[in-house]
Amino acid sequence: MTDSIMSKAATMEIPINSNGDTGTLPEDDSLEQAAQLQWSLDEKDLQQVMVSGPNLNETSIVSGGYGGTAEGIIPTSSIKGSNMHHSSSSSSMVADDATRGVAVEKLETMKKWGLNTYKCTKQMISERFGRGSRTVDLELEAQIEVLRDTKKKYENVLRLARALTNHFYNMVQTQHALGDTFADLSQKSPELRDEFGYNAETQKLLCKNGETLLGAVNFFVSSINTLVNKTMDDTLMTIKMYENARLEFDAYRSDLEELSLGPRDAVAMARIDAAQEQYQVQKDKYEHLRSDVIIKLKFLEENKVKVMHKQLLLFHNAISAYFAGNQQQLEQTLKQFNIKLRPPGADKPSWLEEQ
Repeated sequence: MTDSIMSKAATMEIPINSNGDTGTLPEDDSLEQAAQLQWSLDEKDLQQVMVSGPNLNETSIVSGGYGGTAEGIIPTSSIKGSNMHHSSSSSSMVADDATRGVAVEKLETMKKWGLNTYKCTKQMISERFGRGSRTVDLELEAQIEVLRDTKKKYENVLRLARALTNHFYNMVQTQHALGDTFADLSQKSPELRDEFGYNAETQKLLCKNGETLLGAVNFFVSSINTLVNKTMDDTLMTIKMYENARLEFDAYRSDLEELSLGPRDAVAMARIDAAQEQYQVQKDKYEHLRSDVIIKLKFLEENKVKVMHKQLLLFHNAISAYFAGNQQQLEQTLKQFNIKLRPPGADKPSWLEEQ
């Protein structure tokens, strides 16, 4: 119906007056009605497209020209899906490659560790049963044995010094309680006031001197503990690393000697070159740790002599002054070694120090 009205409007003549104005035609009303009808139809079509039009994800791309067949129409949703699938597959491939690389690296590390463990175990068993040779440094091993024996003896000194500290602390606490009891009895027993008073003062003096001696003994114990459980332990840890390096060095040395006695073909020569390279690496590691042990043993001996000279002098002077009843000499000994006693009740830190 719209097409017929528009065709009629297009073929209709429009008369022109002499002055160029269009004349009034009876068909003007029909033309205006046709235009309004066409506008309303176009508006309805546009609203229909806006309401029930295709989704943007379902929009099609025509690959051919206008009026082409449906074979050239490609849905955009399929293009979007293919791009997403391609990107996800690429990222998964990168992740798989990274995982595979980490797995290969771990497998190679485990392989080297297993081979090294096998060679070291073989060398250790050979040495234990007397079939294998080992690298021996007689002077260094003698120093190591002396250090281990010295550590055992110092540990015994530390144990006894701690026991003495505990016993003496209990005695001082007992003297303190006994002095308080004597002082209380001197107030409640008029006939024995002087006798209880003398004993109370004596016990309080002994308690004070005992606390001073405890400060010196505690300093002695702390210094011995640092020497034994830190300085000596650090040197022994380096010695342990040196002994492990010595075992690995001998294991690779024995492996190289066995390969050198075998055939000399191309494959064997390649294995000998690889063994020679590993042997050199282990040799450098062994010599480096050996040098570290020698240096640490030297410094440990110097430090031990210096520390023990000071601590033994402190222990002797403090014990002698206490049992001689020389309070001034006992206090002078603590000042000489820069030992500060904690006041009573200072064992527990304040709430401000705990923050």
